[in-house]
Amino acid sequence: MQATGTGPLTGPPPAQRAKIQAAALCYGRAVRTQEWPAIADGHGSPVPSIWSTDFRHTFRDLEGKPVFGMLIAADNKRSEEREERLTQATASIPSAILWFLLATLAITVIALGTCIPRRNNRGQLITLIVITALLTATLCIIRDVDRPFGGIINVPPTAITEAERQATRDFLANHPAAELPCYTNGNRRTI
Repeated sequence: MQATGTGPLTGPPPAQRAKIQAAALCYGRAVRTQEWPAIADGHGSPVPSIWSTDFRHTFRDLEGKPVFGMLIAADNKRSEEREERLTQATASIPSAILWFLLATLAITVIALGTCIPRRNNRGQLITLIVITALLTATLCIIRDVDRPFGGIINVPPTAITEAERQATRDFLANHPAAELPCYTNGNRRTI
């Protein structure tokens, strides 16, 4: 592939390529094993940021080279996708509102239950039970949809798992004797 007037496009030099591939692999591991479970609770994890910083340190060595712009663009896209994931994990409905709706539902059901006649009330009881079940299910669905990384609508880390698998394959193919700078959970190895 030729760039216009600059000769063939090449990637980073081998030393930087190994650092970038290792950081990408460790970043994927950190997101899959630490950040993904944390976002189910609406929080992020600081561990992937360690590897983002490693990307940027390696990019400094490549400043001015043709591959620099491409790497910065890819890193910016990765960063934007992470921010979007963290934003989606943050509940937009505060817990206080859900508790208020639940309390309102309980008070309404109790009030309607006291208004039901004591005899010949089968129809009213069935109606009250059905309405209570529907409103409770609605509140549960609202809460679950508001938190897509946990609960019934659990979004699995399928894409990041596949990216991690490919990064592992590429790293091992290009650097079979090298040791990764991280453990399988994405934490940095201590020296």
